[in-house]
Amino acid sequence: MKDKIHPKYNDNVKVSCSCGNTFTTGSTASEIKTEVCSACHPFYTGKQKIVDTARRVEKFRARVAAKGTASAGKKGKRVKRAARSAAKKPASAKVSAGKTAAVKTAKTAVKPTEKKSEK
Repeated sequence: MKDKIHPKYNDNVKVSCSCGNTFTTGSTASEIKTEVCSACHPFYTGKQKIVDTARRVEKFRARVAAKGTASAGKKGKRVKRAARSAAKKPASAKVSAGKTAAVKTAKTAVKPTEKKSEK
């Protein structure tokens, strides 16, 4: 190892957190200031800490709540289409709908074409 190129290691460095917690550790720095430590970090404490800047969290929660209430009354395209067609047809047409569909398919059936043989 080369001499005089490594920083001085301090055994007793004071670490202070924004929550007020302080402890000592070893480091090359003379003093350390942190925003989050093991005493206030949500992973270690199990408590959720939300720092809300410009109401972003509140806006997000409001948007999610509005989306959930709006989708409760929505129906799919097939349900809407079936409801519209049922409302348009008279009661007699609903009963005979099966018969007319069978007649239409019989009329529009395609006949096989005959192939002409070439000589």
